[in-house]
Amino acid sequence: MTAPSTAERMTRLLALVPYLQARPDGVRLADAAADFGVPEAQLRRDLDLLWVCGLPGHGPGDLIDLAFEGDRVRVTFTAGMVRPLRLSTDEAVALIVALRTLLELPGLAEGEAVSRALAKVSAAAGHPAEVAAPVVVSVDAREQSLAVVRDGLERRRALHLHYYVPSRDERTERTVDPMRLLLVDGHWYLEAWCRNVEGTRLFRLDRIDDVTVLDEPAAPPPEAHERDLDGGLYQPPAEAPRVRLRLARTARWVADYYPVEDPAEVSDPPGGLAVTVRTTDLAWARRLVASLGGTATVDEPAELAAQVAGEARAALARYAD
Repeated sequence: MTAPSTAERMTRLLALVPYLQARPDGVRLADAAADFGVPEAQLRRDLDLLWVCGLPGHGPGDLIDLAFEGDRVRVTFTAGMVRPLRLSTDEAVALIVALRTLLELPGLAEGEAVSRALAKVSAAAGHPAEVAAPVVVSVDAREQSLAVVRDGLERRRALHLHYYVPSRDERTERTVDPMRLLLVDGHWYLEAWCRNVEGTRLFRLDRIDDVTVLDEPAAPPPEAHERDLDGGLYQPPAEAPRVRLRLARTARWVADYYPVEDPAEVSDPPGGLAVTVRTTDLAWARRLVASLGGTATVDEPAELAAQVAGEARAALARYAD
């Protein structure tokens, strides 16, 4: 037997409460199952689910309540499920704008269903629909990228994207073979095989300026492996250069945010911390130290320390002028 769809079950659940309320003396489970065209076992599962549904709060007096007496069931508290839905102006406008926003998303699989729902809600809403008419819907670029990337993953197609690399302050163009989507610390990442560098890379979606699904299959090579993120998102290779920093008390958060080696308390500055970070991009380390506004000092490598000190002196000289 084919399992019922979620939509079918939701429709039945919404109809069960008014059906039971119209029979205050209760109804035989077998008769109710026959009326809804489902096996009695399925009806019992539906009633078990209704028992934990109700109003926000989900405390005593909030949930739908049922009474079972032998082979009969009746509803003793409806939690308002028999009242017809009445949307306020704000609720109707919010729903209409949300549906219009969905229609703007690239790669939306159920566009026709959303359009039909929007037409029905707009017709039923009346004046609120007119209020929502002037609202201009603008889909966030990150959401657009997410929709296109998901489309490429589902169809197993290669992607062409324009990507901003903040460590080099550079916009790049590349073709990738998508592998998976990740949500880490509130940011979406695409893990993919980058054909330009011939390696697996993570691309943060809010740094993708433009992405297109190509009419060619995604084909990550055998050496393309998903990264183990148990050690964190940022995992520099062991052979990457070492940068030794001394952090003031107010900059100790760096040791929590980035993977560090050999953390040690220091007396200069008081309450400070000495740490080692590894990076293949010393320009990134230079910008990190500059962003800390004097609360971090580079101990090594010497060339990085000299560069940071020189930039600090130049900045002070500009202020003096």
